[in-house]
Amino acid sequence: MIPLPRIALVGRPNVGKSTLFNRICGRRKAITDGRPGSTRDRNYAQASWQGHAFELVDTGGLLLGSDDPLLGPATVQAERAIEEADVLLFLVDGRAGLLPDDEAIARRLRREGTRVLVVVNKTESREEDLSEFARLGFDGAHFVSAEHGQGVGDLLDAALAGLPSVAVEEEASAISLALVGRPNVGKSSILNRLLGRERAVVSSIPGTTRDSVDEVFERKGRRYRLVDTAGIRKVRLLKENVDHVSVVQSRRAIERAHVAVVVLDAEEGLREMDATIGGEVLEAGAGVVIAVNKWDLAIEKKISQRAFETDVREHLKFLPWAPVVFISATTGRGLSGLFDAVDRVHAARGARVTTGELNRLLAHATEANAPKADKGNQPVRILFGSQIGTAPPTFAVSINHPVDLHFSYRRYLENRIREAFGFEGTPIRLKVRHRARKPRS
Repeated sequence: MIPLPRIALVGRPNVGKSTLFNRICGRRKAITDGRPGSTRDRNYAQASWQGHAFELVDTGGLLLGSDDPLLGPATVQAERAIEEADVLLFLVDGRAGLLPDDEAIARRLRREGTRVLVVVNKTESREEDLSEFARLGFDGAHFVSAEHGQGVGDLLDAALAGLPSVAVEEEASAISLALVGRPNVGKSSILNRLLGRERAVVSSIPGTTRDSVDEVFERKGRRYRLVDTAGIRKVRLLKENVDHVSVVQSRRAIERAHVAVVVLDAEEGLREMDATIGGEVLEAGAGVVIAVNKWDLAIEKKISQRAFETDVREHLKFLPWAPVVFISATTGRGLSGLFDAVDRVHAARGARVTTGELNRLLAHATEANAPKADKGNQPVRILFGSQIGTAPPTFAVSINHPVDLHFSYRRYLENRIREAFGFEGTPIRLKVRHRARKPRS
């Protein structure tokens, strides 16, 4: 299999790399903000242009020699993207003009030996002479407006010239796996441990991850699309607009995920926000695996695994069917078990029950415990049931009156279905249908 050519966007902060990234991808995947430092990780996406498939990489701003605790690691991430890329798109700001930081970056890129295209962004209405960018020492310059899309097609023609034409790989077979949780519970550390390299910025400062960072990973012949999301916090704790956007993106990642790994912090213990996040995953219909991270630290404190799991079940009462695994991103402990649980949950999310099996179960269930209506005292009878969907498993039951089933009876039926057919780690949807009355003749 020919690997996709990789094109990386580099430059100092706030020159429009993420805006161009979103423009080329055709969707708002990277967070854009008017302040430096919004992008901290490498952000990957598959894209195509005129029959050419490629991988596009957005990077944090290059600040050579920065001592900032977050912008410094972002520069390290950008350096790694430079080393991996087949072509570098070096963005500069046409409104601000050529700055000393641009020249310093140009000297760094020339040492790499990779093909570099200078991209002068924000030139939608500028008529001044832009020849000063020739001092960067690269052949020519491409003038674009990432915000309005001007010149982007010509830029891609030039960037892809000489690169192999590769068909976009179909990703339907990959399990989409989202790592979700509060800030600083170790989601990025888990991602880096699984990939075997520092793919995401890891810091003890909460909120380091802002973009949803994703990458395809293969284990035992099975492909996973890992998504490391920004930590989800209470609205009152979101101090910047970019933080609001990152939380929205995290929630969108949950909605797209086949399985969400809800990461808890063994050292800090359970928090109210853990239950809120678990509820969002349940509402989205994703499969759920609960991963208790930093278990190496809990062992040092002689915390019992059984006692901690009891606390998890008490705190997340609405997820009694979700498997709990204990892991350590630092040591790698439990990660094999984590993926075993993910595989089981993904399989359960797509499982089907035959109509005959379901109706036999409903007959036994109603015989043991008669159906109850949501309102009124009229007797209710379940006439028929069938599975009408998967991901998550969805069942429809027809009853003899235009009422709903009582919530406690819905829960009873769900429990009986789980007892009989499993469905580990996946929500179940139960829809009630009413048999239309025949008109009198």
